[in-house]
Amino acid sequence: MAAIVGVHGIGKYNYYMDAGRSAAGAAEAMRRKWDRYLHATLGAESAAYFAEIAYFAHHLHHGGPDDGGDDAAPTSVAAVETQTQEVLAGWARNMGLGEHITGALKSVTGWLLDRLDGRSAAFAKLFAPEVATYLTDQAKRESCRQVVADVIRRNRPRVVIAHSLGSVVAYETLWAHPELEIDLLVTLGSPLGMRHVVFERLLPAPINGRGERPENVGRWVNIADKDDIAAIPPALRESFTGVDAEELVNLDWIDFHTAEKYLGCPALDPHLRPFLA
Repeated sequence: MAAIVGVHGIGKYNYYMDAGRSAAGAAEAMRRKWDRYLHATLGAESAAYFAEIAYFAHHLHHGGPDDGGDDAAPTSVAAVETQTQEVLAGWARNMGLGEHITGALKSVTGWLLDRLDGRSAAFAKLFAPEVATYLTDQAKRESCRQVVADVIRRNRPRVVIAHSLGSVVAYETLWAHPELEIDLLVTLGSPLGMRHVVFERLLPAPINGRGERPENVGRWVNIADKDDIAAIPPALRESFTGVDAEELVNLDWIDFHTAEKYLGCPALDPHLRPFLA
């Protein structure tokens, strides 16, 4: 079976806490789940598809993995609060919400959260703090990227599957470490192209309004639910050179962003099948 490395998305700090503050335990628990999810698509008896999940969520929270402090709050709470509000406001503009609202940022974002439906509000409260922390705290950004680089280096996979915010971490990691060559990068529900939130802040920065497939990636496949409120826009070819294939799918009107739905999506099969022994 081909070695596959996974890179998780937002809202996975609970795995770390459930594993007794163990990143290795969190990664293993997630690997077992992701194997079950992918089995629904590819099918194989007792298949272990994923060699390892690059688990970085603990680096996005207060003080890092051994702080002993507030378990739920992102790092540098006072500073990140404003940055979180900026991410939320930018995300909402991409959704077509609050475009003409003016006033204090805190008031604007409060207004937005009050008007989102329950699913969207719950998503926003997970998405905005972690994205803000990753994009604005350079030390934590580098820690997350180092986790992904170490996992790829250790497992030497042919395939990397990155979900949600993990697609941003994986993209930057592969650019920062050209020695880490992979045959296939699959991004699922990716916010890489989200303007005024993620796209302009990428490292390396886009040139003339376009990013590019990392040079050490043989092929890039992007899959996004057309209504995924994290993947705005769902199509990355408009913003990136080198996206070899793009699948816009309709997963579920409720679970439009979960790793379970994406990994169980039939659109993955033809892209992964050539890499399975």
